[in-house]
This record gives sequence, C-alpha cells and structure tokens, in this order.
Amino acid sequence: MNKGRFITFEGIDGAGKSTHIESVAARLRAGGAEVVCTREPGGTALAERLRELLLHSPMDALTEALIVFAGRRDHIATVILPALARGASVLCDRFTDATFAYQGGGRGFDLAVLSSLEQWVQQGLQPDLTLWFDLPAGTAAERRAAARSPDRFERQDAAFFERVSDGYRARALADPERFARIDALRAPAEVAAQIAAVLEGRGW
Repeated sequence: MNKGRFITFEGIDGAGKSTHIESVAARLRAGGAEVVCTREPGGTALAERLRELLLHSPMDALTEALIVFAGRRDHIATVILPALARGASVLCDRFTDATFAYQGGGRGFDLAVLSSLEQWVQQGLQPDLTLWFDLPAGTAAERRAAARSPDRFERQDAAFFERVSDGYRARALADPERFARIDALRAPAEVAAQIAAVLEGRGW
C-alpha cells in the first residue's frame, strides 16, 4: 500500500489558500490517490463544535490553545491517522502552524507551552508538505472585507495580522524542508502554477 501524504495549507485569513485545495485534490486524484479534504479548527463533529466556540466566544489565549489542541486530537485520531494508514492523501486547511502563528504570534502566547501541546497531541505527526500562502496583511484585510462578515479573529487589527505573518515566517524558517512559500499576492493562475511547481518538484 502506498504511504498517504499529509499536505497542509497555511496563511493569514484572506490569503486565498482555500481556493486552491480542490485543485490539488483533483491533481492527486488524477494520479490514482484517494484524497481526504478537511480543515482546522474542525474536521470532526466534536471539533466543529469547538470551532464555533473558538470563533465566536470571548476567551484568553491559553483557552484558545487548549480548545484548538483538543479539537486537533480528535481530528488526528478519527480522521487524519486512519486516512494516512490506508494510504489516502490528507489535505488540511490549517494545522498546527496556524496555532503557532495565531496564538503564538498574534496573541503573544508562550511558544514553549504550544510546543509541549504539539508534542503531546501529535505524538510526532507532522505534515509532509506545508504550502504557506504568504500575503501582506493589508491586502489580506481588503480581501476579507470584500468576502464575508468577520469572526472574532478576522476583526483583529493590522498589527495582529502582522504578528501572525511573522509567526508563520518563523515556523517556515525553522522547518524549510517542509514549508513551501507561495506568493499569494499574484493572480490566481500564477498562484496555481507555483503550487503545481512545488508538487512536480516532489514528484507528486
């Protein structure tokens, strides 16, 4: 049985990552792979309920982190690991890098605590590839304003999203083999071409 691939899509709100998940899924399916598309926060019935609390209920950064990792544990155990075990490829809209970016970078929460939670909950599981959609915070804010009503994260100010971007950048620098930076400021077709080049470079 082929080993499943775990690919995550990361970036600040408005970077456009969600738009490209289905095209990657189609590419992998065309190659004969089973593909599971999922998201975080969320991905299971329990984690989706926790997502609603996270996006709409006031709480401090530690509570946010604990809720995120509680949902993540259920998601890993019931969706991600079983799919990878049967050889499926898992495409996930956000994973732990988002926690380090939003709670660690945006909220300024203790990175050492996040690292401990990461180890306890994931038990060594990491994505095979992370596509990081890098976009200036101001441009992302314009896109969000035109697209939807904001949740409590999306209502944060520009300085918050600058810190989130810095959080993503720090994660990418710490694990350059896993991360592929995508210039999300470009037109959608050019973004798709960047993604295709990354996948082709890995023989996918």
